[in-house]
Order: sequence, then structure tokens, then C-alpha cells
Amino acid sequence: MTIATTATDLLRRHPSVLIGAAILCAIMVITAFAPWIATHDPMAIDPMVRLRGFSASHWLGTDALGRDVWSRAVYGGRVSLAVGLAVALFATSIGLAVGLVSGFNRVADAILMRVMDGLMAIPAILLAIALMAVARASVTTVIFAITVVEVPRVARLVRSVVLSIREQAYVEAATVVGSRFWRMLWRHVLPNTLAPVTVQATYICAAAILIESLLSFLGAGTPPEVPSWGNIMAEGRTYFQISPWLILAPGLFLATTVLAVNLMGDGLRDMLDPSIARRM
Repeated sequence: MTIATTATDLLRRHPSVLIGAAILCAIMVITAFAPWIATHDPMAIDPMVRLRGFSASHWLGTDALGRDVWSRAVYGGRVSLAVGLAVALFATSIGLAVGLVSGFNRVADAILMRVMDGLMAIPAILLAIALMAVARASVTTVIFAITVVEVPRVARLVRSVVLSIREQAYVEAATVVGSRFWRMLWRHVLPNTLAPVTVQATYICAAAILIESLLSFLGAGTPPEVPSWGNIMAEGRTYFQISPWLILAPGLFLATTVLAVNLMGDGLRDMLDPSIARRM
């Protein structure tokens, strides 16, 4: 079977996966090659052209300081995508480890789940803002703050899966023959949790991008000198009535990215869920 045939079959059965992946890859390529795609320095100030509309030299106009909106939106995508991917990786890894141990060990479950319940009892945005308030504003701090918020969701998902898996006959058989605890987790339990965790990771990535943009919009995220979609929109809200492109341009990038990630998540859920796959 050729690659083209495989892609065609995948597009027919799960079109949202390929559509979402294509859109996300396009945005990642644009942001990765920002130094070559951007038409201006995103930090260059030129008061002579402030609040200009669309033109050949400024594709999406300029902001109140004369900075090119297209260039700032392209560079801002680097921060948002980096935060989304990093949070998805860290939150999924930590939550997976916590959920595996908690679901397979009753003593650890009593301790770890109470900690996770405590974190989930605090609103995500408020917890992230509180962590940002006690630390220096930076991309690293944003990633850490959002990761702390998202870990409990992954941990509880994995724990629920593990609780059902550990009652299966093959796990009980491995226990009877004296398999080691970590070996059972690695060989028998972990593979069965990868499908739901993969889907959850896509939603975490989308949520992290939105939370980072919200924190930056509120002034509690990335520092002002680092362009991100959130602080670009925050700076342009004052001039929205006369220069709506200041918010619409980064907002369109943000909405398209989150839509692409959610499309991938929905498609992966349909692919990896056996009951849905059989119906399709």
C-alpha cells in the first residue's frame, strides 16, 4: 500500500485528523521560519506609520507604535505554540506517571489523589495567575503554571483507566506468576492507557494555548517585550474601533490554531476508540 493510498483512506475515514494536522503544520512552518517570512523586525518602532491599514509593505497594518502586525503575529505564534506543546508534553508525562502509580497502588492512591483533588478545586486561571504573581514573568514560568493546572486532569483520566485494567485476567495472571510491579506497569498497563492519553494531550495543548493567551492578555503572562498573540491583542484593544486588525489578526491565528488542534483530537478519538471505529 502506497503512502498516497494510505493518506486517501485516512482522509476518507477520519478527515478531521488530516485537516487539523495540515492546518497545524502550516502554522508551525510559518512560525518556525518567522525570520524569513516576517517582513519587518517585530520590535522595530516607526511612529511615522503608526495605525496604518493594510498595504504592500505592511500586510496586516501597523500598531500604535508603528510595529508591523503581521511580523508580530508570526513571531507571537512561536511563544503560543511552544507553550502549548511543552505543557502537553510535561502535563501528560507527569499525569501519566501519577495516574499509573495511583491506580495500581492503593496506598499511593490515597495520597496522590487528595493532592490532585486539591489542585482541581482551585480554578485553573486563578491558580495560574497566582503562580505567575509570585514568580518572574517569563515563558518558562507560564509553562510551569499551566502544567500544574493540567496535571490533575491527566492523572485522574489515567487512574480511571488503570483501575479497570488491573482487574483484567492477564494482569492478575502476571501478578500470580510474580511479575515485578514496574514490569507490569510497563508491559501490561501502560500500553492500554496511551490511546486516551494521546487524545487528552491534544486538548491540553489547545487549552494551554488559550490559557497562555489569556494570561498574556491580562498582563500576567509573557513579558511585554516578547510578542505573543495574547499581549498583541491586549495592546490593540484600546484602538479596536479605529484599527480592528490589531486584534483580528492575532485572534484569527489563535482561533485557527486551536481549531486545528481540536480537529486532530476529535479525529484521534474516533480512530483510537474501538467502539466508534467499528461503527464507522
